[in-house]
Amino acid sequence: MLSQRTRYTIRALLHLADRHGEGPVQMSEIAQKQNIPPKFLTVMLSQMIREGLVMSRRGREGGYWLARPPEQISYGEIVRLTRGSLGLLPCASRLAYEPCRNCVTEDECRLHRVMLMVRDETARILDGLSLADPVPADTFGS
Repeated sequence: MLSQRTRYTIRALLHLADRHGEGPVQMSEIAQKQNIPPKFLTVMLSQMIREGLVMSRRGREGGYWLARPPEQISYGEIVRLTRGSLGLLPCASRLAYEPCRNCVTEDECRLHRVMLMVRDETARILDGLSLADPVPADTFGS
């Protein structure tokens, strides 16, 4: 499951993607339009600045904007930056691998193999979608 922090970050970056090329976007606009608590948004945007996804300028005419075009920022990159891994179990993580506690060996664990498949398919989808890609509402029978 995605954390609230990851969901807020994606929504904030999508807002900036929608306004890409229009100049700085005020934090208050992002917070209000995306229903994100301003204090939380400040922390998230600061992290995205450190990670090189967002740039900012202070002052009356200041605000935030994407540091790269929306086509160059994938959902997978955002999830990894905010969550640390796409793996649902520690033993299925590429970047934060840990053996599971209270488990059989990985060679014996069928769940481990399933979670590796889930991780790889999730990565394929999230890395293949950028902030610029439209996702139709009826894609999955919503």
